[in-house]
Amino acid sequence: MELDPRRTAIIAVHFQNDVITPDGAFGALFAEQATATGVVPTTKALQDAARAAGALVVYTRVAFQPGYGDLVGNFPLLAMVGQQGCLVDGTPAADIVDELLPAAGDIVVTHQRVSGFVGSELDAVLRGRGIDTVVITGVATNISVESTARSAGDLGYRTIVVSDACSAAAPEVHQASLETLGLLGEVVTGADVLAALKDAGVPA
Repeated sequence: MELDPRRTAIIAVHFQNDVITPDGAFGALFAEQATATGVVPTTKALQDAARAAGALVVYTRVAFQPGYGDLVGNFPLLAMVGQQGCLVDGTPAADIVDELLPAAGDIVVTHQRVSGFVGSELDAVLRGRGIDTVVITGVATNISVESTARSAGDLGYRTIVVSDACSAAAPEVHQASLETLGLLGEVVTGADVLAALKDAGVPA
């Protein structure tokens, strides 16, 4: 696999306290598999390598204003947000987990839908930086990761999903989503991406 760091963004999807920590609102669904599969350290290694190579590091986070005036609960998953009173913008629960805190030069995109591209500035940000390749990690594979990857593909990006930097509520759900994503983009390992970034070197 080859990557041009100048045209590549690593997108970390929903690594938020309310999503992947045991005490988070969705922790009962996602925390166990996120920990078991090591998605946080794998994503951190990819982000560190991306920064060193000159690639863009992007985070998507889902968060809502107090009172949820910006929440459209037409999906059961989004309806659960309002019911549980979680993912309120400006609260620690909606923040990126401490292990993956954004660094200087990283971009954080906040949105209110399942895909990070819908109703956000993500596409404009990427195109403005000359990005045509996205490498996606995050939680959950079959929900926000898959939705973001589908949007990226429809928008014309080369779309790469890192299999061991994503997780879902159960291993079989994760695997089924990867099989679908393999028809819509590329499914690779973290080691594949690290090797491609190393081979690319630091751009002049």
